[in-house]
Amino acid sequence: MTFDAIDKKLLELLQTDSKQTNKELSNKLSLSITAVYERIKKLENNGVIDKYVALINKEKIDKAFVAFCHIKLVQHTQEFVTKFEREVVKINEVLECYHISGDYDYLLKVHVSDMEAFRDFMVKKLTTISHIGSTHSMFVINEVKRTTAISI
Repeated sequence: MTFDAIDKKLLELLQTDSKQTNKELSNKLSLSITAVYERIKKLENNGVIDKYVALINKEKIDKAFVAFCHIKLVQHTQEFVTKFEREVVKINEVLECYHISGDYDYLLKVHVSDMEAFRDFMVKKLTTISHIGSTHSMFVINEVKRTTAISI
């Protein structure tokens, strides 16, 4: 799908604040409300806009301890990969999971309240998944940049 300048600006505005009304967007884009509505519908129907979400302040809900976990499976068989992926998506503390290249097989982004909660997560949840060969965890000291907006 090709995007004109208005589509790009509309996507930028929606990524900044998706609760803006079509009227607010129409004023910012110098378009009619109907034109804005039709462009948004087109972007949704083409799968460009996947969904709308609320971003939660992790400090306010006591989930400010962030860790990245590298996971190495004991083997790379389809059975082991499928089982690991099926199990890891069920763990609430895991916000993101990527199958990656390199020395490890997966990279997880984990949010918990503190180090004790992270230990609980590792002992009672993550390491109960069979076929994990090794893990390597890193803890966030300071969040330098965090965005969900993708440059178009």
